[in-house]
Amino acid sequence: MEKEIIVPEILLNSGHKMPTLGLGNGSPPYPPPDQLTSILVGAIATGYRHFDTASTYGTEEACGRAVVAALECGLIKKRDDIFVTSKLHIGDAHRDLVVPALKETIRELGLEYVDLYLIHWPIRIKQRGDKKLTVSEEDMLHFDINGVWEGMEECSNLGLAKSIGVSNFSCAKLTRIFDFANIPPAVNQVEMNVAWQQQKMLQFCKEKNIHVCAWSPLGANGAFWGTCAVMESPVLKQIAATMNKSIAQVALRWIYEQGASPIVKSYNKERMKENMQIFDWELSDEHVCEIQKIPQAKGFKGEMFIFPEGQYKTLEELWDGEI
Repeated sequence: MEKEIIVPEILLNSGHKMPTLGLGNGSPPYPPPDQLTSILVGAIATGYRHFDTASTYGTEEACGRAVVAALECGLIKKRDDIFVTSKLHIGDAHRDLVVPALKETIRELGLEYVDLYLIHWPIRIKQRGDKKLTVSEEDMLHFDINGVWEGMEECSNLGLAKSIGVSNFSCAKLTRIFDFANIPPAVNQVEMNVAWQQQKMLQFCKEKNIHVCAWSPLGANGAFWGTCAVMESPVLKQIAATMNKSIAQVALRWIYEQGASPIVKSYNKERMKENMQIFDWELSDEHVCEIQKIPQAKGFKGEMFIFPEGQYKTLEELWDGEI
């Protein structure tokens, strides 16, 4: 049997620890639920201890079943051994809908709580019969950041979520939360990779004791959005060849050395294992300097949320100029 890789943990401002590498479950096409559960049990056997899901992904049930299965077969000793993150759907982004939405997520997971609950986007739409992120101008409603965060704090106070945070929030929107919050966000999960390095966000969150999780750490070459700027980077290719590492390992190690936690998304057994092998080596100062020179461009800008009569009429308004 291969030696299990131990993923380091970070202490969040909530007082709870989070593994510094997560396995994301938001990359379609998704395997059938039973197959996904089996894949995630295999991930636990490999050493993954952090699953990242969301109501919009449709993978919460499979994640929860994997945790139960791992307990039953002795891969883990207790529920606390696995860190589960889920996210509030934009159709539930209202003060009175947050707690019911999390209770539904917990029901889907088949667990008693989530370790981290995030506001998925600073967006609100009308409730619909589906949980997709696709929206029309008629769907759009005003997102009340104060009210929604009050709902998140109630989730924390009720013990439904051990930690609470946000996703895809700008520094300006985080500042607004700090102006009135009783419980500060523990995490901001944002797009981050060598081609979108988020230095302003990293510095801001460091000062505010908010941990940054990086989605799309390897870029994304999907049908609807994405970039090959990470995996086809000449800089990363050269560093990888020099260090006898994969391009993905170099990209993930860079994020880890920035003090952030990558959320990787691969269901391939060998790549899952490879993505974990980033903790026992370091990039040189020269390599870091070369990575800093990589051209910067945001991969997912959120044009789908921009409407002439909507809350955000421009991308600059959505990101508060942080694009």
